Amino acid sequence: MSTRRYSAFALAREALRDHLGWQRAWAKASPKPRYDVIIVGAGGHGLATAYYLGKNFGIRNVAVLEKGWLGGGNTGRNTTIIRSNYLQDSSAAIYEKSRSLYETLSQDLNYNVMFSPRGVMMLAQTEHEVRGYRRTAHANSIQGVQTEFISPERVKELVPIIELKGPRYPVLGALWQARGGTARHDAVAWGYARACSAMGMDIIQNCEVTGVTSEAGRVTGVQTTRGDIGCDKLGLVVAGHSGVLAQKAGFRLPIESLALQALVSEPVKPCMDVVVMANTVHGYMSQSDKGEMVIGGGTDGFNNYTQRGSFHHIEETVRALIETFPMISRLKMLRQWGGIVDMTGDRSPILSKTPVEGIFVNCGWGTGGFKAIPGSGWAMAELMAKGASPLAADFGLNRFREGRFIDESVAAGVAH
Repeated sequence: MSTRRYSAFALAREALRDHLGWQRAWAKASPKPRYDVIIVGAGGHGLATAYYLGKNFGIRNVAVLEKGWLGGGNTGRNTTIIRSNYLQDSSAAIYEKSRSLYETLSQDLNYNVMFSPRGVMMLAQTEHEVRGYRRTAHANSIQGVQTEFISPERVKELVPIIELKGPRYPVLGALWQARGGTARHDAVAWGYARACSAMGMDIIQNCEVTGVTSEAGRVTGVQTTRGDIGCDKLGLVVAGHSGVLAQKAGFRLPIESLALQALVSEPVKPCMDVVVMANTVHGYMSQSDKGEMVIGGGTDGFNNYTQRGSFHHIEETVRALIETFPMISRLKMLRQWGGIVDMTGDRSPILSKTPVEGIFVNCGWGTGGFKAIPGSGWAMAELMAKGASPLAADFGLNRFREGRFIDESVAAGVAH
């Protein structure tokens, strides 16, 4: 990153620091502060929800609570892929809304989120994948999402470093979304945070929610490590810890938490200007602005809450990618990390009311949460403000009881 970019982040932190001196205001207030809305989770989804509550509905008496630091969860740990080529209509609608919002997000927030529409390619390396991606391309055409299935020759033209005739998994084509791409994850979080701060919202860091209070089946507030806070409505937007927080509120969620790992190589000269995903070998790769090859794969095979990397992940993911990208075999790993993702059975999110009146939940994005941040925030804000949202209608908790699953296991198969 350039010096100018670092100073932009520094200026944003300084601007927020003044507003995050909420302790002084709190000390002068009543023993139990009260907000119209509390959002738990100062990641991308939580901050976007708060932002659109203020921008679209004028609800600005909002507090965003974060047990750690702003953007320190999955928002700061993902690989920044943005796409909307999902199969089911409801999925395509919310992800395409998100992708379109990303295109103008820097202007909307007056903060450069470094959106890069470099294109996203999903390789077809088996005949089954060819059929599946052709089906998705046709579905996207009907849904108004611009994607196409391209030939191996076109793949090679877009990604010269690729090996089309791998010994186990040759490239038979790819699903190509030219308007997909990447954005800077930290900038997305800080951009939304700065905009929320400018609207007078409180972003309270190092404030862990330890309990949820309710009366007669309706939420009244939360208990935190910094004291009790009252509210009329509560939004739970905490990704991998959604199940833990739901239990504190008195209900259960049909999700499981797993670690998702990623790594980056040492920087090299520009050699790849698109994002490539390979579902069959369970790996994906792109190149960052600094020249690092950003590499990731699937989730761990067991439930856990770790945020560390592991040696077997390096071996399994990189070994598979080397067959398709032989040049990366000589690269050294620079760093590795993990994040906690929450998975539903149908690999689709939950944006829903809950059994406790006034509590809303946004979770279950699994391995594809970053791409959905603007659309998720837009839908969640509408759901909390109006009680219903067309974008969120099919993603309610009742679908699991009624058997109306939104199966996206193929579209989310590799990890993003």
